Amino acid sequence: MRNLLAGLTAALRLLTRVPVPGPETRPEHLPRAVAWFPLVGALVGLATAGILVLALRWWPAPVAAALAVGAGLLLTGGFHEDGAADAADGLGGGWTRERTVEIMRDSRIGSYGAMALWLLLTFRWAVLQALGRSALVALPLAMVWGRWSMVALMTLLPSASPGLSSRVARDLGWKPLAGATLLLALANLAGWALGVAGLWKPAAAALAVLACWACYLRRRLGGQTGDLLGAGNQLVEAAVLLLLLVR
Repeated sequence: MRNLLAGLTAALRLLTRVPVPGPETRPEHLPRAVAWFPLVGALVGLATAGILVLALRWWPAPVAAALAVGAGLLLTGGFHEDGAADAADGLGGGWTRERTVEIMRDSRIGSYGAMALWLLLTFRWAVLQALGRSALVALPLAMVWGRWSMVALMTLLPSASPGLSSRVARDLGWKPLAGATLLLALANLAGWALGVAGLWKPAAAALAVLACWACYLRRRLGGQTGDLLGAGNQLVEAAVLLLLLVR
């Protein structure tokens, strides 16, 4: 139980800016944290959707959606969005593996990253308007899929460069993926119980996007980095939301 709590605490501290009390998180706790990524996604999605629903009581949908997007960014520190922007800069501007990794390590955002960031945030703002109160179910489910994809990529692909993701993946094994998959299954079961129809469609979209992204990264760079995990998370999350919104 102590190890489980240490892993959950480490996951919350890694993926959010929430000041979680408790003993200091050490490097050996990080592999245990990976299995909890989907649960953290569900909590972030629920909190963001809750801000949206609360804001809809006083403001029009565009304003409420903007407030919810801002709250979500404050909650996570834009962790995955920053990774997606860096990945767009590296993959867009780097012609070799070494140059791509070098660009991704640069903290500055270039034109590719700026365009990707604008598209991601605009998409989320539009989706939250379209979802309305149903975001309370759809957004946590999408974020569970997104965080699960990070666990899958870390398990399936080698590290393409030294960094935090490489240190975590080195001692990962298959158990965290099994635990994350169990949480993913429970999230989909909860969605089905709450009346979400056709859950196989967003599931198929998420798996297809994940497979394409993993194959592309293996061919292009030979593996994954932390920024590429964040980008994959955003792609899978967007795919699930798109399929949940299909008329």
